[in-house]
Amino acid sequence: MPVIVAASALLFSSASLAHQLKSSVTTVLFNKRTHNIELMHRFYLHDTEHAIEHIVGKQADMLNSKSDQLQFADYVAQHVAIKTPESESIKLKNVGFEVDGKFFWVYQEAPMPAEPLSGLQMSHGALQELWPTQVNMVNIEGQGKVRTVYFDQQNQWHTVTF
Repeated sequence: MPVIVAASALLFSSASLAHQLKSSVTTVLFNKRTHNIELMHRFYLHDTEHAIEHIVGKQADMLNSKSDQLQFADYVAQHVAIKTPESESIKLKNVGFEVDGKFFWVYQEAPMPAEPLSGLQMSHGALQELWPTQVNMVNIEGQGKVRTVYFDQQNQWHTVTF
């Protein structure tokens, strides 16, 4: 009986911690087939709904409201930026968003610069002004080995070399 109680307590505490974990995962893909830099941002749907409620000050419905979904996608676009190693901005274009199970995806892209990049500077501050514990993990793929960087309130910009 004590084992069942302990296991149940662990299960419920893990579930509540997971619910409170504020995080996102982004993939930055250098797609040699399309010659684009593609960004795919994955957020927990539950977090996006709470975020929109804070941002616009009204009840949100991220499952059914295209307007709420668009507002969140625009919000992400305002909080993500990439630059060349020489600090030249690379203009990202919003290309879409979707609900996929318990996740909300935001998609952006930019043409690859004419000159091959030796690295990339990036900022990803989405949701960090709402939740100080928000961590945005970014995987950079398609330029050799995968590189991973983490953005939190103390780390607003990262530079990655290829």
